[in-house]
Amino acid sequence: MSKVTSSTLIKFKKEGKKFTALTAYDASFAGAFDSEGVDVLLVGDSLGMVLQGHDDTLPVTIADIAYHTACVKRGISRSLLIADMPFMSYSTPEQTMTNAALLMQAGANMVKVEGGHWLLESVKMLTERGIPVCAHLGLTPQSVHVFGGFKVQGRDAENAQRILDEAKALQAAGAQLLVVECIPPQLAKAITQALTIPVIGIGAGADTDGQILVMHDVLGISSGYIPRFSKNYLKQTGEIRSAIRAYIDEVANGTFPAEEHTFN
Repeated sequence: MSKVTSSTLIKFKKEGKKFTALTAYDASFAGAFDSEGVDVLLVGDSLGMVLQGHDDTLPVTIADIAYHTACVKRGISRSLLIADMPFMSYSTPEQTMTNAALLMQAGANMVKVEGGHWLLESVKMLTERGIPVCAHLGLTPQSVHVFGGFKVQGRDAENAQRILDEAKALQAAGAQLLVVECIPPQLAKAITQALTIPVIGIGAGADTDGQILVMHDVLGISSGYIPRFSKNYLKQTGEIRSAIRAYIDEVANGTFPAEEHTFN
């Protein structure tokens, strides 16, 4: 299978072909996901919760992400590799350039940032300097204390319009990919249709171009709270590689996410 790039994902979008993404943090799991056909791997700051045991993602450092990005890179040959920019690692355009370069040097193909209009200058500067950007809107976990918890976003008309406007602005600034998290499926569909870049959903319904889940949720090994938008595929299949294939198949045929995994 040929290497997945941002151009590959744009081609998938134009063809109406759904694609899959998973978080990964080490070479072994990343290699398994890559060989089974997962298109996108994200070294997420979710590692702060699922690997380090924190209550949220805020303690994760750029050094943490760079280390795990290098590990994942060594295990894959096909998947597009995205690395999260962790909390307060991109508060100014200059800081963003420095830290994004570290992640690209560690092996990332793209960096991901959370936020809307305030990020436009940084997104533009990154793309002009050869660093592809994945934007992230809706529930942005690094802003959990501003939101007052992990809450669904965009349920009222004003906030829905703001998220749609920010999505368009981020695309115009140069973002090549967008993640939307925990928003109503109607809003996710409107964003997906309005943009030419691919849109990946998590807790955002089945009408986005792709889906992403945290690997620990897919394999049923997350401790504590299991998000409504997740599904334990290991329980369904009994074997890790079969679980990944089931996830890929259900995204491709539109059976995941189902109604019980969305927020209306």
